[in-house]
Amino acid sequence: MTESHRDGIDDDDGQAERLEPTAPDQTEVAERVVSCVEALLMAADKPLSVDQLVRLLETTHALDKADVRVALSALVNRYETAAVDLVEVAGGWRFQVGSDYASLVARLWEERPPKLSRAMLETLALICYRQPIARSDIEAVRGVSVSSNIVKTLVEFDWIKVVGYREVPGRPALFGTTAKFLDDFGVKRLADLPSLPEIKDLDALEAAMARLTDTDSEADAISAAAASDDVEGRPAAPAPEVAVPPDSDPPTH
Repeated sequence: MTESHRDGIDDDDGQAERLEPTAPDQTEVAERVVSCVEALLMAADKPLSVDQLVRLLETTHALDKADVRVALSALVNRYETAAVDLVEVAGGWRFQVGSDYASLVARLWEERPPKLSRAMLETLALICYRQPIARSDIEAVRGVSVSSNIVKTLVEFDWIKVVGYREVPGRPALFGTTAKFLDDFGVKRLADLPSLPEIKDLDALEAAMARLTDTDSEADAISAAAASDDVEGRPAAPAPEVAVPPDSDPPTH
């Protein structure tokens, strides 16, 4: 065999063309990354951020944030017509049962969580849309005192927290919502919440809350979200569909 045949393949001019190593199939590599991201999100018991996914994959794949976002986009498209959705919430990305299947999946658990009372939902709505807000402000709108148990329960759910103090005598605490509240209601930021009209009296607040929990199943989904941390492996409850009143301003954060 000639030297040229040993080093490569003769071209038409008799000159040897050296063989180059074959590059790995980029499509295959990308699909492997998508599968790895899918596996991590399936196994996680809480939402995972892009940064967390990059760190988790760094031992097997040299990826940057853009690569992970491409994989997430591919998964969103893959599950577009599936029974589960891949959604981004405040804590990151997670799989959750599609809203069409929420009632069916809820039958897996015989013990239903207690529904949130109207007083609790009203209090939560005021904190959500008027934060930071003091307890006295909530009482001024509702016309009744706010039970300490309501505030305690919302804090235990990790839906509200003290975000500051009003600089007046007694320095009353100011309440705001948490990232877990956004996660449980299926939104990424406060600006993504449906707009509500200016709440000036209790009747307006009750009308707004009626839109927020339009059906019993949606109210159950909210209650289930509050109890979801107590059951390992329970799918995240879907966010309730909330009617958006026209010509109203979105909340600000």
